[in-house]
Amino acid sequence: MTSWDEMAAEVPDLARQVRARFAISKHATMATLRADGAPRISGTEVEFANGQVWLGSMPGAVKAKDLRRDGRFALHSPTSDPPPDDPSGWPGEAKLAGVAVEVPADGAHRFRLDLTEVVLTHVETQPDVLVVESWHPGRGHEVVRRA
Repeated sequence: MTSWDEMAAEVPDLARQVRARFAISKHATMATLRADGAPRISGTEVEFANGQVWLGSMPGAVKAKDLRRDGRFALHSPTSDPPPDDPSGWPGEAKLAGVAVEVPADGAHRFRLDLTEVVLTHVETQPDVLVVESWHPGRGHEVVRRA
């Protein structure tokens, strides 16, 4: 698995933009897997610290139970709407995926997020061109433009 700092060293501009997307608001949305394999969506707060991405959870929360059982997750940044008169002014959205690893915490759940995917979606200055940038360990940085 890959830490935030390892990914950021490889693609610093992508890391800067993704982190900025998570900084626009306090609450992100996370998908976990229920015991029966069905997806569960939960709100969560994300912290970038000490070269890692972290999230916490109250004791006994269902998202923590999900992650303890199966650490796979997908995390979506907070979003904002594009300006009505300028779609290219949309700052975009970011997504992270990987495996959450629980670390000791006093009275709560704390998870380090080991990354298998980092994605940034945004619009070019030409508002009809959607740009999807992604990074995966071993594959590196890829950019796809869709008109």
